[in-house]
Amino acid sequence: MIVLISIGNMEILESVVLPALTPVEKEYDKTVREDIEQFRLHINKYVAGEINDDQFRAQRLRRGIYSQRQPGVQMIRTKVPGGTLTALQMRQMARIADEFCAGKGHLTTRQNMQYHFVPLAKVPDVLHLLADTRLTTREACYNTVRNITADSLAGLLPGEAFDVRPYARLAAFAFLHKELTDSLPRKFKISFSGYANDPMIGAIHDAGLIGLVRDGKRGFRVVIGGGLGPLPREAHVLDEFLPVENLIPRLEAVIRLFNKHGNRQNKNTARLKFVIKDRGWDWVKETIEAEYADIQKNGGIPTPQSVPEGFGGFVSKPPALGQGMQLPVVDTRSADAELDRWLETNVAPQVQDGYAAVTVLVPQGNLTGSQMRALANLAEDAGDGLLRFTIEQNIVIGFVPAGNLRRMYAALKLIGLHQAGANELDDVVTCPGAYSCNLALTKTMNLGAALAVAVKNHPDKAVRKLKIRSSGCPNSCGQHWIGDIGFYGNARKIGGKEVPFYAMLLGGGDDNGVMRFGLTVQSMPARLVPTAVKRVVDHFSANRQEGESFRAYVMRHKTEFFKTMTADLAKPAELFPEIYQDWGDDEAYSLQLGRGECAS
Repeated sequence: MIVLISIGNMEILESVVLPALTPVEKEYDKTVREDIEQFRLHINKYVAGEINDDQFRAQRLRRGIYSQRQPGVQMIRTKVPGGTLTALQMRQMARIADEFCAGKGHLTTRQNMQYHFVPLAKVPDVLHLLADTRLTTREACYNTVRNITADSLAGLLPGEAFDVRPYARLAAFAFLHKELTDSLPRKFKISFSGYANDPMIGAIHDAGLIGLVRDGKRGFRVVIGGGLGPLPREAHVLDEFLPVENLIPRLEAVIRLFNKHGNRQNKNTARLKFVIKDRGWDWVKETIEAEYADIQKNGGIPTPQSVPEGFGGFVSKPPALGQGMQLPVVDTRSADAELDRWLETNVAPQVQDGYAAVTVLVPQGNLTGSQMRALANLAEDAGDGLLRFTIEQNIVIGFVPAGNLRRMYAALKLIGLHQAGANELDDVVTCPGAYSCNLALTKTMNLGAALAVAVKNHPDKAVRKLKIRSSGCPNSCGQHWIGDIGFYGNARKIGGKEVPFYAMLLGGGDDNGVMRFGLTVQSMPARLVPTAVKRVVDHFSANRQEGESFRAYVMRHKTEFFKTMTADLAKPAELFPEIYQDWGDDEAYSLQLGRGECAS
């Protein structure tokens, strides 16, 4: 049952009552509530001066709470296991945005929802509201097993080995609130893909699992030790075929190795990829096998038999598919070029006849509370009642009847989320950058918006298929290494004045099944980045060879060619007032850094 109150012309959730709890759900809820109240005690001790910053920091981070560069307020990261949540949960997220976060939320590249500018004293109240619908922030940050990601199109498209979401949910629940997984040497990221082309990019994860079927049996190809950051590395193949029933103990064996042998003295070289680099692959694999044998003999973290209602979008009684009764009525006879483009880029026919998966493009991953609420309504009225966060910072609504697509487009237009070009050139991936992050040097989201305008509706379809990814610093929260075109923020001085800069990388991403990292070209002032992008994509359009990929084009021309192409931008001869300003600012740029709490 949902109780509503009205504020102006908006309806806000007052309280949420879930069905009666099962024993598993009661125990989980008890654990979550006690942990939130324990954190409230830590807050009180910190405010009273009884514990210092370092003592409080570890408690804050393992509960998904980051400090911001603005004093007195926090960023809260809400985990969405497997990227799937219910309409009820989305409405609760909208409530939190409206009541605590100036009506805004931000989707991340790890299928989380982040809230910014929350006063510290209000954080426990937010955590309880999330727990009301089985959402949590626990271990969304810090040296933990982070939010486990899974295909946003799982169960919808042809060519899938099997729907990996139930396995992602089990893994997420198994490793949550465990002593082993909440104080590791560094973060540990896991992804699940059900398609052979691995759209969840397991190659850049500590553990990537790609579903496959052998002799009628489900299993996973397992890769481990990938990662981005300033020093990217591709994962190694651990298992060509791991039966699904061995999933949790196998992952635990990898985590145990990392927990024992990760570098706790230097967080810059603490990830699993550095253990492999320092110890060698043969040693790592032998050690994992020893840990795995111990788990098989003596036991380890058990595989859950079930997960709580709502966890990772799990619903024990799936609702009836929506028929779109509340969608706007439209004239289906009129021509609409924008609609046609949206149908081409944002809609995919499902394996279930008569239904389509709709990708809602969310510019820079930013949503208002009213948009969240409207999307929840659309998921129930025109889909299967679920919303799926993508690693490209968009949202998928599945099971939309094909006959209702025009009306769905009209409904999205009413809330400003009808933009075509999902996952294309002008759908730029960014981290929040210096909007809130202590480590960021530049305001990446504002650059993303400027780039989207600069490259919108490029006439060449091959160009439109490229992907831009941008980070506010070298730490790669925006995954700049794997963009066809990537950028990360830095700062330099021109004429004694500080100027926001971005380093440009070209040619990252999948290359016939092999992960490639972008080649660094050079840095240039933030205000000139759109010009550089337009030059590169226009040259690619005019000079690519038949069937040539962007990566092949970059490798054929070499980085020196692109350095020459953008040399006048890297060292501009003519300066203008805006060059000393970051995108979105009207005051001079000033480099400001706080204590690092790397957010990716």
